[in-house]
Order: sequence, then C-alpha cells, then structure tokens
Amino acid sequence: MIEAARQPSQAPAQDFEPAAFVAACARALGPIEQLYGEALARLRLAFTEGNKLSGERIEQGQHLAHGLAWLATTLQGLREMTHFAQKQLAQGQFGEIEALLTRIGMGEYLAQVFGGIAMSQVEVIRLAEFGLNGAFVAARRTSDVEHLIATGNTPENRARLVALIEAQPSAATFGASGLDETMEAIRDEMRKFSLAEVAPHAHEWHLHNEYIPLNVIQGLADLGVFGLTIPEAYGGMGLGKAAMCVVSEELSRGYIGVGSLGTRSEIAAELILLGGTAAQKQDYLPKIASGAILPTAVFTEPNTGSDLASLRTRAVRVGDSYQVTGNKTWITHPVRADLMTVLVRTNPAEPGWRGLSMLLAPKPRGSDSEPFPAPGMSGGEIEVLGYRGMKEYEIAFDGFEVPAAGLLGGIEGQGFKQLMQTFESARIQTAARAVGVAQAALDLALRYATERVQFGKKLIAFPRVADKIAMMAVEIHIARQITYFAAHAKDADKRCDIEAGMAKLLGARVAWAAADNALQIHGGNGFALEYPVSRVLCDARILNIFEGAAEIQAQVIARRLLEG
Repeated sequence: MIEAARQPSQAPAQDFEPAAFVAACARALGPIEQLYGEALARLRLAFTEGNKLSGERIEQGQHLAHGLAWLATTLQGLREMTHFAQKQLAQGQFGEIEALLTRIGMGEYLAQVFGGIAMSQVEVIRLAEFGLNGAFVAARRTSDVEHLIATGNTPENRARLVALIEAQPSAATFGASGLDETMEAIRDEMRKFSLAEVAPHAHEWHLHNEYIPLNVIQGLADLGVFGLTIPEAYGGMGLGKAAMCVVSEELSRGYIGVGSLGTRSEIAAELILLGGTAAQKQDYLPKIASGAILPTAVFTEPNTGSDLASLRTRAVRVGDSYQVTGNKTWITHPVRADLMTVLVRTNPAEPGWRGLSMLLAPKPRGSDSEPFPAPGMSGGEIEVLGYRGMKEYEIAFDGFEVPAAGLLGGIEGQGFKQLMQTFESARIQTAARAVGVAQAALDLALRYATERVQFGKKLIAFPRVADKIAMMAVEIHIARQITYFAAHAKDADKRCDIEAGMAKLLGARVAWAAADNALQIHGGNGFALEYPVSRVLCDARILNIFEGAAEIQAQVIARRLLEG
C-alpha cells in the first residue's frame, strides 16, 4: 500500500494542461517578488536611523516587521510549490494528486498575498500596511495570477483531492514527496517502526504521562536514529539534514515524543562536531551515535525565556572541575539522560553573551523515585498538556561538579556562538516534527470522517468536512517542501537561518491548524481524552513555542531580511 502510494497518481483531468500550468506558476512568482521587494525597501527606509537599522524602530514596528517575515514565508511557499511541480513534471511524476496539491496551494497562497496573511488567529498583515498603493498592487495581479487564483482553490479541486486521498488512507505521503528513492526507503523503514512500535501505544503513554519505554529507544538506536547525521568516522551514518527531516517527520507522525528523542542527540552531536576538541569528539560522538548515552540540552532559565544572553547560572573553575550553581527550566528528558550540554556563565564580568560557555556535563541516570542521584543537583517535574513521554523538569544546581575537560572546545566564552551554530538544524528538525504532527492529525481526521456516519452518510461526504481535509493536505505539502528546501540548503553548507526559520514558522502554524481542524471533525468526541486527536492537539500547541516562539522566529527572520 505504501509502495503504491509513492507512484505518480493518474494523469490530471484532460482540461488541465500540466506544462502550461507549471509555466504559469513560474511566471506568477515575478509579480509577488516585486511586491515583496517593494515592501522590504519601504521597511528598510522606515526602520533606518542615521544610515543604519534601528533596533528600537524595528521593535516599535513589530507588526510590520513580522508581517514582512510572513510575506517572505508565503512567497517561499509559492516558490517551493513551483519548484516541486517543475521537478515532478520533468521526472514524469506530476500526477493528479501532485497537480491538485499544487493548484489549490498556489491559488490559496496567492489569494492570501493580496487579501491578507494570517500571522496568528487574530493578527493579519495586508499589503496596504507596507505602504503599497492600490495601483502598484493591482498591476501585480497579472493574468497568470488571476487565473491561478480563480482555478486553484475551488470546491471541485478540493473535492477531487479528497476523493483521491480517501482511496489511499495508509499512504506515507499523499502524492510524491519530491525526494529520491534513498530518502523514501528511509521513510518506509521509519513508518514501519512507528506503526508497529509507537502508534499503538502512544496515547496510553500520553494519558498516563509515562516515559517512552527503553526498548523503543533501543529500537531507534538499532535503526541508527541517534547517529543519523554523525560522520561515519565517529560511528554514525553520515547522512544529511534531509534524512533527519524524513526520520523526524515519520516518527513524530506516530508520537511527537518519539520523534523528538533524536533532537537532543542531534543538538549535542552538532555542538561537539562544530565546537568540540578532538578528544571530546572521539569520546562522545560514538556513544551518542550508538545510543549508549542519551543527551539533554540544559539552556533555558526561569524568567529568561528566549533571552539566553541574560542567563545567570554560574560555573566557577576550581582546580580540575567547574562548580555549577543556578537554576534551569524546561529541560526535556533530563532524568534518563547521561550527558547534559549546559550553557553557563563562566565570566560574570562580561555582559550579555560574551561571558557564556558550554559544558559537557556527565550525570548518572535517575528514576521517578530518585530523578537526580548526583551531588549538587535536584529538580522537580513540570506537568504539561502534551509533548509527554520524556518529561519536563526544573533543575537546580548547587555546586554541581563538571570536569574541566568538559568545557566545550576548551576555551571559555564561546558558548553562545557554539549554541547559535546549532539553531538552524534544530529549527529544521522542529519543522519536520511539525509536519509529522500535522500528518498525524490528518490521519485521524480522515479515519474518523470515513468511519463516522451522520444523517445517513459519512462525514467526509459533507463539503466542509472534506474541505478541511483537503486544506490540511495542501498545507502539509507546502510545509514539507519548505522544510526539505531548508534541509537541502543546510546540507550544501549554506547559511540558512532564514530558510530554517521560515520552515519552523510555517510548519508550527500548519500543525496547529491541522490538529484544531481534526478535532473539529471529531466534534464532541474530539474533546474526550480517550480519542487520540485530543493528544495531537496538545502536542501541536508546543511547536509554536519551543526552538523559538513564533514571534521570536518572525523577529529573527525580519531582522535578517532587513539586514540583507
């Protein structure tokens, strides 16, 4: 079933000419690029003071600055849909599902550019707010743009897409993913593991706030999940971020907790690969790759949130060790972790980020009865709505000792820079987790809508139910393509903080929308804890917060766009 689902679907309807459509998509990008370019130029002028960008002006104009980020992200979605269509057409893979996903997506996102882009449920950015006059905007509604809007997100297209999706409910993805056979083989392997070992148990783990069983973690280790992107020289598989995305997506489709287990290994491994000494690489990377040690990231502090440069946890060098004192919060999976990557302040005289260092801190594994059996370390669990299976903790350090050899890179004051180097990968992976959660929501919605009968017919026969499913599939497709785009950029060693940010920004919104609509399709049953969609809704909500809240993400993207 899964193999068949990856084959191109039947050819599009005869009144639709794929090559002409794809060419129109490419031509439509130009006018949107011009709108974005003019908006960018106007904001640069408005936010400049004394020949340089003013942080204060950008902050005062956050609605516009963040609106620019959303406009750029929507444009990137249009680009990636077009690139996907061009590639699939050239390879003879542009079947009916692929065409419908692209037609509906292009029509909808073009309409949003001209009508208003939602930045949240209550915030919309419109072109007029950038100072673009009506004549300039109207001139960019070319015949191609108008045609794509008029023939894209139509009731007929949505209905046809849902009919095709309904015919293959077990598909790994609906339509071609755009990735090569190796990536799809990895997807199949992860999907099989998820269906067998994760999905049947995920809801019980969630309801009882249980840890993901160690045998599941060992299964992930056996599949190479923890060493996916670690070079072969250190015992890893040496694959790129695109593979990381496929793995994260499919595991998160089963349960976001399982899909997130590899995140901590990915962060720790990248920190060590990019900033570690030769000895640190030789010591830790093979153990991380094999799953022999489980890392956790210990960065955030109470009352600092995203403002990491203001953190206060101290590490004082005493002989051959550092003594760590301070408080950390929102630490994921710390009890069963064997290694902590801890961001600390080693030089209190240096303000902001300059006095920060990263420590590789070994610790013994704990248990629910004794979570932190280490001198100088204690903590309490933070009860959470979703994102369970690993458990969140507040941690207090009081003279906790870390060997001096654990100073990442062996030089103090590099911690913030070292951490910044990992943010691109972390955000790309979070985008992939979001795609997986969104796909899980779609799976549940589709199953319920085809099984539940009301007023003598299946729910999916009602247009507004079918429309929700269609738009879930379309937006998942767009988020997936932007995520792959960011991953490919990272794999090509390109700076991709903007691309990673866009993938995370859009992916989180798509996951929340998919989960919310899936619950709506379930009606009152969706509000019952016994239905898995209630878990997916809770899991989806965190995606707009961690690895950079949506507002912080938009701020980062906007600042980089304005800087050029």
